[in-house]
Amino acid sequence: MKRNDLRLLAPAAVAAWLGAYPTHAADLAISAPNWPSGQATANILKVGIEKDFGLQVEVKPMGTMNSFVGLEAGTVDIQPEIWRPNFDDLVQKYVEEKGAVKLAGKQVPAWQGLCATPAAAATFKSVSDLGDPEKTEVLDTDGDGQGEIWIGAPTWLSTGIERVRAKSYGYEKNLHLVEAEEDVAMAAVDAAVATEQPMVFYCYAPHHVFQLHDLTRLEEPAHDPAKWNLVSAQDPLWITKSNATTAWDTAHFQIGYATAFATKRPDVAQFLENVDFTPEEVTQMSYALGVERQAPLDYAKKWVEQNAARVAGWGKP
Repeated sequence: MKRNDLRLLAPAAVAAWLGAYPTHAADLAISAPNWPSGQATANILKVGIEKDFGLQVEVKPMGTMNSFVGLEAGTVDIQPEIWRPNFDDLVQKYVEEKGAVKLAGKQVPAWQGLCATPAAAATFKSVSDLGDPEKTEVLDTDGDGQGEIWIGAPTWLSTGIERVRAKSYGYEKNLHLVEAEEDVAMAAVDAAVATEQPMVFYCYAPHHVFQLHDLTRLEEPAHDPAKWNLVSAQDPLWITKSNATTAWDTAHFQIGYATAFATKRPDVAQFLENVDFTPEEVTQMSYALGVERQAPLDYAKKWVEQNAARVAGWGKP
């Protein structure tokens, strides 16, 4: 919503909306990505830092690419989940070349690929099955005779990479590549499982969807760097110029923070270096926000309270 639109709202709604924004500058800013665990982590860091250091922390909803720009410009201080290899291009630019961003040493192991619901698993065992239009016709949900596959949210860099993979494997010719926000896609997965409708979609872990459903990951050729050639996403034609005909490389994510901020507040930087979430905890965060619909800040306050000693330990050298 733009501030010019405030005249369209009732006074009470205006007051509530404005209340979501800080009335004076915060001491530091954390960017929050648009997936559940990232939002939970951003708010856990906010609550923990405010409690241990007495600072005012603002959480800003923001895509990872804009986060890196903000980390260099000084408008963002912390990014809670930098996925790799997804953002290796940005890491090379802002961490390795410019030195504007640092990555915390502790990592959360992860993976990503394509998954099938139980009704789809009998037909789709390998990514090669997606190249068969007679098979993918069962993935049609809108009656146009062509199946659909969710490849991610519009702002995710992984979504662009899934477009590259669909082009490279060849199944973009007989499948509509659907981009939609994750909550919409997960609701579609729930409905597909409940109605026994075959569905294939981009998936990643840690994630709560694997607690809810018995999903099968499609087989793919093992990751081969020689067959995984991604042009920089800074190039407007990067999807067309890129090629990837093997599975994703082993993934992980970690906290990123601005080098200038670390110089200014080395104590908080040390805190970030000590944060040690497990894959199981990240899955629980995803479930709490994505399934139980808990508000990120409310969840974070309870989490920090329940893990008070551990969070206090993050602030120690």
